[in-house]
Amino acid sequence: MSTIAAISTAPGIGGIGIIRMSGEDCFNILEKIFKAKNPEEIENIKGYTIKYGNIIDPTTNKIIDEVLVSYFKKPKSYTTENMCEISSHGGVVVVKNILEICLKNGAKLAEPGEFTKLAFLNGRIDLSQVESIIDIINAKTDKELKASINQLEGNLSKSLTKIKKQILELLADIEASIDYPEYDVEEVTKEKAKDKLKQIEDNINKLYNTFENGKIIKEGIKVAIIGRPNSGKSSLLNCILNEDRAIVTEIEGTTRDTIEEFVSIKGIPFKIIDTAGIRDADNEVEIIRNK
Repeated sequence: MSTIAAISTAPGIGGIGIIRMSGEDCFNILEKIFKAKNPEEIENIKGYTIKYGNIIDPTTNKIIDEVLVSYFKKPKSYTTENMCEISSHGGVVVVKNILEICLKNGAKLAEPGEFTKLAFLNGRIDLSQVESIIDIINAKTDKELKASINQLEGNLSKSLTKIKKQILELLADIEASIDYPEYDVEEVTKEKAKDKLKQIEDNINKLYNTFENGKIIKEGIKVAIIGRPNSGKSSLLNCILNEDRAIVTEIEGTTRDTIEEFVSIKGIPFKIIDTAGIRDADNEVEIIRNK
């Protein structure tokens, strides 16, 4: 499989930038472009260790940046493959140059989400954990972050696995009592089967009932502020946000397009929508808006 590389930090200027590389040839590529201050053979470098040195351009031997390189040896890495993370100074130019050097020396540009895709395909995480990773990144409140971390730790997977195990055990008991009546196998009566099915149903319903709460924590609650012109809608929005987000005047029709903002109230995200005043419009702009 190809060795992939990508910038893992958000675009822009910051304290550090991180370029991640994963694949069979990861360390071979790194050996070409990284000169450690205290060099060691890759066989002697332990996983979960960091080395200090310089990224260089092999064609010119020019130093690109002073960096720290984190080593992750398979299978104990995010992707379960050999992997490294190059921590450089933050900035658009420097991280872009380091990525280009990785690509010139044998790596392939990673597709969006490809590192997580490899983690899933290699069996390190399941689909529910894959979903939780993007939820952690996009979390708008502490409650959403906590719920996403619980899912990443496998709490949802454990619940689903438990239900699956109960179903398989019941199925195995029923088949054993039918196929091998001559053996000393405890008979699964209709009542016993119904009791076990009821337990399974209760566990499924318990899990299902958490969906709405989880959806609210993740997506939030939409709240529209509606009413007649100059009734205080925009003032209420500004008060909730504690900032002058909407223009407030005595002139009717000041708010013509909806203004949408998120606010966290007791850990729940609310999408507050300030709307235009409800009235019979007498100018062309408001007439178009109301169509």
